[in-house]
Amino acid sequence: MGSMFQSIAPGPEEGMRAYMAPSLFQPHNARQAIRDAHEKKIPALIGYYAGLSSIPITRYLAPMGYDVVWIDWEHTSCDVETMTTMVHETMFMSGGRTIPFVRVPGHDHAAIGFALDAGASIVIPQVETVEQAKHVVSSAKFGTRQRGTRSAPPFRLVPGLTDMAADGKRDVWQNWNDQAAIMIQIETLEGINNLDAILTEVPDIDVVWLGSLDCRISMNLPANYGQGDEPEWKAAVEKFNSTVKKHNKPRAGFCLTGGQDLAKMAEDNALLIHAADVLKLYEMGPQLLAAREAVALKK
Repeated sequence: MGSMFQSIAPGPEEGMRAYMAPSLFQPHNARQAIRDAHEKKIPALIGYYAGLSSIPITRYLAPMGYDVVWIDWEHTSCDVETMTTMVHETMFMSGGRTIPFVRVPGHDHAAIGFALDAGASIVIPQVETVEQAKHVVSSAKFGTRQRGTRSAPPFRLVPGLTDMAADGKRDVWQNWNDQAAIMIQIETLEGINNLDAILTEVPDIDVVWLGSLDCRISMNLPANYGQGDEPEWKAAVEKFNSTVKKHNKPRAGFCLTGGQDLAKMAEDNALLIHAADVLKLYEMGPQLLAAREAVALKK
């Protein structure tokens, strides 16, 4: 049994431990990890999508050592305590090898703070305008230097035990600004059209994701799992790609296949979501049908 798990553990043994903060109650230096992957100093980060936001599944998968786990708080019924527990179990049960990202439900200032207070990096859905981007970044930062409006959580860290400053110079809150990453999702044509201005005026965005499924739906195109060859869709995708490249901004996306597809996607993406709990559940339907056929009574 042990050898089987050794053989499937992805990535180097240390994983994201190289980017750990002084305490697992603090976020990794995810900003630097993403930038290093973007600049090809390290391989693209490989992630797992926790679409069910389930504590038992997180507990089981955390020791496998994915670089990233994406905890979906936007489209699940989990509450603040469940989200926080999933973040902590990811951090502690992976021994720091896995960076938790939480997709927050919207742009709410409090929700952004809850996810960051837990020690996660964040994914912000449906960013369409410069004003929205400025608001979410402000909600994620401490101090007026970065137009921050985030409140320091006084009881998240224990003085002298878990509040050590990563750089040994500034206080923990100033360091935190440099550690947790902010990913935005562009999920409409308006967002694509405004992306150049967003990345120009809000440089503290760390990584960008094209939400192709939502974007196609917003453009009144067939969802088609986020794929299509309509002229207007191809033009929108090209505009997104060229804008991200212009700003030399890291990007992220799904790649649920392997081999050459994964290698190709890694050329342009610093972070790739490569597995998902929901997809494993989808496999149970065909398995059940095959089982029923196997045991069916012969006429």
